[in-house]
Amino acid sequence: MTDAKKFKVTLVKSLIGRLESHKACARGLGLKKMNSTSEVLDTPANRGMANKISYLLKVEG
Repeated sequence: MTDAKKFKVTLVKSLIGRLESHKACARGLGLKKMNSTSEVLDTPANRGMANKISYLLKVEG
């Protein structure tokens, strides 16, 4: 499973004052603090979460 597609997400804006569902998406992607980076599998669920909070993220790959 080392050849599975992945993409990298970085939280570039704060989660303070955001909707609970948006905070939950960030946690689901493995992001806790600002400038934290996580590499997640390229699945429809992860793409949907990244798309929902795209205004908070920098996505690579």
